[in-house]
Amino acid sequence: MSATIAGLLTGLVLGLAAAFGGFGAFLVVAVLGGLGLLVGRVLDGKLDLSQFTDRERR
Repeated sequence: MSATIAGLLTGLVLGLAAAFGGFGAFLVVAVLGGLGLLVGRVLDGKLDLSQFTDRERR
């Protein structure tokens, strides 16, 4: 299992645990799932965030 899938599943499970039920819970799960997906893609090296964290800007 790749870190992307693990991050997505972790975000979804945490979202379900944090907000169980209703449309608001759906939104929370969607946001946390997306964050988990982003973290997983960064850990897999498929998403490069260095352009946002580069201290030497011109």
